[in-house]
Amino acid sequence: MDGRARVAWHLRRLRVARGFSQEALAVDAGVDRTYVSGIERGSFNPTVEVLERLATALGCDVAELFAIPQADDEVPAPLRPGRKKA
Repeated sequence: MDGRARVAWHLRRLRVARGFSQEALAVDAGVDRTYVSGIERGSFNPTVEVLERLATALGCDVAELFAIPQADDEVPAPLRPGRKKA
């Protein structure tokens, strides 16, 4: 798994684990929602500054976005669509 795929994996995993929608994370980090989506799909190559802002919004260290996934890590289930929490 290359660096971009690791960032995509961990960004989505951390976002879902904390109950953030892509839009909520984007607002907290000061980026566009489509940019968060692109990073999670591996389509965009974010700068270190953007990764630091995303990590801060998620309450983690930026290094956690680059960690090698463990064999027992599961793909995060998608959140319910929409803007309001159930």
